[in-house]
Amino acid sequence: MSNRSSITQFLLLAFADRRELQLLHFWLFLGICLAALLANGLIITTIACDHHLHTPMYFFLLNLSLLDLASISTTVPKSMANSLWNTRAISYQGCAAQLFFLMFFISAEFYLLTVMSYDRYIAICKPLHYGTLLGSRACVHMAAAAWGSGFLNALLHTANTFSLPLCQCNVLDQSFCEIPQILKVSCSHSYLRELGVVVFTLFLAFGCFVFIVVSYVQIFRVVLRIPSEQGRHKAFSTCLPHLAVVSLFVSTALFAYLKPPSISYPSLDLVVAVLYLVVPPAVNPLIYSMRNRDIKDALLKLLQRTQIH
Repeated sequence: MSNRSSITQFLLLAFADRRELQLLHFWLFLGICLAALLANGLIITTIACDHHLHTPMYFFLLNLSLLDLASISTTVPKSMANSLWNTRAISYQGCAAQLFFLMFFISAEFYLLTVMSYDRYIAICKPLHYGTLLGSRACVHMAAAAWGSGFLNALLHTANTFSLPLCQCNVLDQSFCEIPQILKVSCSHSYLRELGVVVFTLFLAFGCFVFIVVSYVQIFRVVLRIPSEQGRHKAFSTCLPHLAVVSLFVSTALFAYLKPPSISYPSLDLVVAVLYLVVPPAVNPLIYSMRNRDIKDALLKLLQRTQIH
């Protein structure tokens, strides 16, 4: 029996049963979503409009903001709509699309964060080679590799997951479609094939994580040797926002998927999902703008230019 003929929709985990709490969830998420859209939109517009920010670091930051916009737009609107209309349903095709785009944007963001750590490593540890190693063509290729790798990763996981025969149970213990929840309703031992793909992806992600850690060990070794305090502060100010974003991304994702089963229950899973899907896209622009004087100055110029016109 094919998946499509046996299950036509899934039932997602609701944030609340009471109508008042459902409406509270809707308005709260609407505010967070609009704040994330505004903040990331300002980052993208500022970098695109200010030629002083047309450098590798800000080119990658622009891509990061695009991915944050895309990722928060993948799950939050459907969750808000379900709360507003008091429903839990998502179509089979909608679930497959949500899983694909979520995997695409989350994977691409982690690969991009890895590329950004390489950018900071070259800028601080090998500044004389920065223009050579990170020319415009190299930056475009690295960004395209991050997006492309995320796309292939998502395509592989979605095709594998939704090729499995699914049982009649269509209830997911999560507010969005994710691989572990789909595997739970699989009624075939062929899910081991998808588990193999998941393990391969985890090894790849671990390799990226090790690369980031090694890059920052080298960066800190070089920065701590800088004799002037002003020089150390300037070097740290270009690295700390990226390090904070990586820490937020990795810590929330690790807690979501590697927490002990003894403390895993639907309400906690729901809160953790919010932490790693909603909070990072909303907080990332604040992290970069608060610690980066170039972004703040360019943003002020853009706002002043807008008021004049």
